[in-house]
Amino acid sequence: MSGERGGLVERLLPFTVHRSPFTLLLLLALFACRKDSRTPVLVYSPHGRDQLLLLERAFERERPDIDIRWLDLGSQEILDRLRFERVNPQADVWFGGPTTIFDRGVQDSLLQPYRPEWADHIDRRAWGPEDLYFGVYRTPAVIAYNSNAVTTDEAPKDWDDVLDPRWHDEVLIRDPMASGTMRAIWGLVIERSINATGDTTQGMMWLRRLDAQTRAYALNPAILDAKLARREGLVTLWDLPDILISRSKGMPFGYVFPSSGTVVIEDAIGLVRGSRHPDAARAFIDFVGGTEAQVLAANMVFRIPARMDLERDEIPAWLDTVMRDMKVAPVDWALLARDGSAWMAYWDQHVRGTGRRMEARRR
Repeated sequence: MSGERGGLVERLLPFTVHRSPFTLLLLLALFACRKDSRTPVLVYSPHGRDQLLLLERAFERERPDIDIRWLDLGSQEILDRLRFERVNPQADVWFGGPTTIFDRGVQDSLLQPYRPEWADHIDRRAWGPEDLYFGVYRTPAVIAYNSNAVTTDEAPKDWDDVLDPRWHDEVLIRDPMASGTMRAIWGLVIERSINATGDTTQGMMWLRRLDAQTRAYALNPAILDAKLARREGLVTLWDLPDILISRSKGMPFGYVFPSSGTVVIEDAIGLVRGSRHPDAARAFIDFVGGTEAQVLAANMVFRIPARMDLERDEIPAWLDTVMRDMKVAPVDWALLARDGSAWMAYWDQHVRGTGRRMEARRR
């Protein structure tokens, strides 16, 4: 959970240098227990520390009467937590994740209606039913690789290229059961199977072949980054903003957009049903989709704004490259929302961990 609380402690330290450790501990305890008159807003989000801290600080400069707090969780983990807390909601805002996961939250009555001030500036297709959520970013999936070990020419150019023997035991995958991004990629693979053959068999076989290539399923994005940077695997499938953030910190990551088309997630935000601080939560939702925060997120954490009314001189140069290179694959999001959970359950029970056994039998 966030919260920069160091200012008072730093001011007190010069007066405690020559005092006993007990005195310092007492002062710290008194500081921790002091009453904070601000209205707390608890945000559940998969967007990671960099983005959440950035928006927390920017919003609190505008609204010093509100204290943004957050938990950084995977998209599926947020849905599971909100379900568990339904009778006693703790969160105020659900910020981030594919609309397919938000649709499952709608079915479980986890959200309450709120149409933010910026709603008319995004595509109507990114509006949730009955104003229960709204798209705030567009998040594409990419094929990423360790650029110290793999050249641009060597890197896979499309989804099927990741199955090449060259990448055997070199693929790293974020655990799909916890990740909305990975569920969307899996959904694209399976939907293509349905469109080509009428059922999911071909898609599941493709995922089994990918499983045979996979060295590890990473529990969270930080572990995925660390493994890729250490060459514990050379290739991964992940979302573009996280790859660009890591690269901006010096990690040796390159990426390509799959040539046959990639899944582009409408990344949503919504007000949690039973929010304890709904007015403050609505103010934060209005801020996140406002022009200032959209431009800030684009410049600092590589988010593609959902807003369609931003001036060209407000948009960073990297977005021009992305929009030029990115081919968006058609996706039936309603189908993924309806059947995605069943597909993932089948994959988890019958596909994960079976790829190498299948290869061994072939030999």
